[in-house]
Order: sequence, then C-alpha cells, then structure tokens
Amino acid sequence: MTHSRRVYGSDGEPDSGPEPDHDYRELVGGPLDGQLLDVTGWSEDMLTTGAYLIAPLSAYGPGGRASYEPAPGALDGPFVWEGDIP
Repeated sequence: MTHSRRVYGSDGEPDSGPEPDHDYRELVGGPLDGQLLDVTGWSEDMLTTGAYLIAPLSAYGPGGRASYEPAPGALDGPFVWEGDIP
C-alpha cells in the first residue's frame, strides 16, 4: 500500500493527494511539517512572500497560524517554518 503525500487543507479526505498539473511547495518544520501546499496560480509576489497558514496544532491552539516563507534562494523549493502567530 502506498500513501500519498498530504495536501494542506485536505483535512484527511480520501483521495486528497497531489493533483496532476498542480504546483506544490513542501512545508518544512513547524506544525505543518511534511504537508504540501498547493500554490497553483499564485503570483510571483505571493511565491516570494510565503503564507500564514491556519494550524490547529500551533503554539496558539485552534485558530493560530504558522508562518512559512520560501527557503532562501529557492523560489521553486520548500516553504520553511518561521514561527507561530496568533
């Protein structure tokens, strides 16, 4: 049995793995470590800025967010955890 990588926001739904022709960034570190973020259609500005993602297991509990930014010098690389925010 093979397991598909979990996509952020899928909430564990069956068949919610990566979709063909979508662009993903791996989330590295923090409460969302190992999940994939679907960045299909994101502008270059959005890709270079990163994202604040809802993270139920953040230091602030349900409703808290985790801040992720692109790895330095790796526009196509992973998004790295910076810390949790309320």
